[in-house]
Amino acid sequence: MSHIRSPQLPGPTPAPDDDTAPEDAAPPEREAVTETKAEAEEPAEPDTGKPEPEAKPAPEPEPEAEPAAAPDPAAEPAPESEAESAAAPDPEAESAPAPDPEPASTSAPAPVAPPSGWRTKHPRAARAVAWAVTGLAVALVMFVLLVPNDVTNIEVGRFLRIPAEGILVAALLLVLPPRARRVAVVVVGVVLGLLMIVKVLDMGSYWTLDRPFDLVLDWILLDDAQSFMKDSLGGAVARVATIGVIALALALPALMTLAVVRISRLMVRHRHTASRTLLVLGTAWITCSTLTLEVADTPVASHSAATLVENRIEAVSDGLKDGEAFEKQAAVDAFADVPPDQLLTGLRGKDVLITFIESYGRSAIDDPQMGEPLGETLTQKTKELEEAGYASRSGWLRSPITGAGSWLGHSTFLSGLWIKNQSRYANLVASDRLTLTEAFRRTGAWRTVGIVPGTQMAWPEGKYFGLDHIYDSDQLGYKGPKFSWSTMPDQYTLKAFEELEHGKRDREPMMAEIILTSSHNPWAPIPSTIPEERIGDGSVYHSLQKAEGKDPKEVWKDPSDVRDEYRKSIQYSVTSLVDYVAKYGSKDTVLVFLGDHQPNKTVTGANPSHDVPVSIVAQDPEVLEKIADWDWTDGLKPADDTPVWRMDKFRDRFMTAFGPQGAGNRS
Repeated sequence: MSHIRSPQLPGPTPAPDDDTAPEDAAPPEREAVTETKAEAEEPAEPDTGKPEPEAKPAPEPEPEAEPAAAPDPAAEPAPESEAESAAAPDPEAESAPAPDPEPASTSAPAPVAPPSGWRTKHPRAARAVAWAVTGLAVALVMFVLLVPNDVTNIEVGRFLRIPAEGILVAALLLVLPPRARRVAVVVVGVVLGLLMIVKVLDMGSYWTLDRPFDLVLDWILLDDAQSFMKDSLGGAVARVATIGVIALALALPALMTLAVVRISRLMVRHRHTASRTLLVLGTAWITCSTLTLEVADTPVASHSAATLVENRIEAVSDGLKDGEAFEKQAAVDAFADVPPDQLLTGLRGKDVLITFIESYGRSAIDDPQMGEPLGETLTQKTKELEEAGYASRSGWLRSPITGAGSWLGHSTFLSGLWIKNQSRYANLVASDRLTLTEAFRRTGAWRTVGIVPGTQMAWPEGKYFGLDHIYDSDQLGYKGPKFSWSTMPDQYTLKAFEELEHGKRDREPMMAEIILTSSHNPWAPIPSTIPEERIGDGSVYHSLQKAEGKDPKEVWKDPSDVRDEYRKSIQYSVTSLVDYVAKYGSKDTVLVFLGDHQPNKTVTGANPSHDVPVSIVAQDPEVLEKIADWDWTDGLKPADDTPVWRMDKFRDRFMTAFGPQGAGNRS
């Protein structure tokens, strides 16, 4: 039948055994569209007159209709390819006569139905959502790269910078092959998520401790933070906050990975545009860096994320080496081999009360909002002490910590070592380093006791500090309510100390370490000073707290209110202590009281000092004569120009001044 149909074709039809048939018969457009099918095609179709599977044959095999029915490969390449793969011609069928046109028309594939869904029905909204998601991904990555790790440094200018890290990583993803790029985007996303977690930890650490989070040594502080939140705001709030923190830690790497994947796909789809954009940004970064251009005193060319990572790597390395360095420092002790009978000879027969006032920092005195009313209190209490026969001297000590970590300040003061982190504290209490409290015990001339109302569980470290007996929150007999974190009012703590130890008749001289906690964060509610005869077992504070106590959640809505309540708490603690000494002290009483650290930045503001006030109070004039060369200020308020010592220097100076060596010979 081929000899009948061939004259009707517009051009000569090659014979089945013509070597050029496949090349001439296949349209170029079809090869471009269906590259994967080209190799599957037969070299040439037999001259059977059978139409293409996807062709629509004319109803009647009239010669003039044949050309019009010829398929256009370029018109619908997708259905044509699908038809070829779905209906590949059988060799035996091709040798048979051509089928009737009617059945052939029924074998043609049905037209593909257009996709349905909201993207098709609302293309503009779909495009808008896609652009919004992409914009959110870019903003998220930029935020992580540019946000400071200290909340006090967050300002608009920080987010107008060009991050070098973003340019370099984007360029790397653009040039990587597909398989390597798929791995790289996951790595980059996880790293960005971890970077943000570190920044969040730093934000909290800077706010409370005024230093970055130590990735080696500070993890124990998270448990302390959870305990503080539980004591201050309740167990439910603490649990919700803990769950939220864990969820955030898990979600950040996942979110950042999704963001990087989306940006990477967009760059690959628009490779030329992305390349030009990166070239422009890179040129701009180099120019801004060279010319040191700034926006709001912030360099436009940023590499802060890389610097943060570099600093963290160095800090981790230093943290791992810190233990060895600390052991070398602890081994140097001028008083380690001093015989007990030569220790603290200038205080024999005295009752020495070493008292820490929680969060009593220099800001309470220097800040204009707090300093004036507190200064009036210190002046008034100095006068009351003088009327009771006491004199006082005051100075400044620089604490290793600020905002939190009271035990680190206590141990620094008592050990003469710079205890700046938990690792050093653990190494200290496992050592044989002589502490100031242990020195009193070692002489055999004093009974040593600890009054620690903030301790609510076993405290085995107390033995290291040389305390013969420790009164924790349970042993002080308090039956009243907690005041946020503080387990009991300072006025009750001192009353219990008087009843349990200091007020005993025919007792030996004592050295007491007393921790006053009423000025502990969150500084609400604060107990009020009441007549001592009303205190009893503390039950009276239930009604007083309901009537007078402030809700810490309400106080913390306004930083000014927080500062006011903090200042009131310091006034309460100082008043309680001075009133106690004025009433129950004697010519043999020596009071040393100080702050352990500054409060957090809500009170102090940005970049606070680490200074805390310290005072020595005594009736015996010889006691204060031994520290005359310290150049401290008369009274309970140290002057601005009073010398500032590091807190770890106090032990040696104190033991030298009150030892047989005489005053001021060792520093």
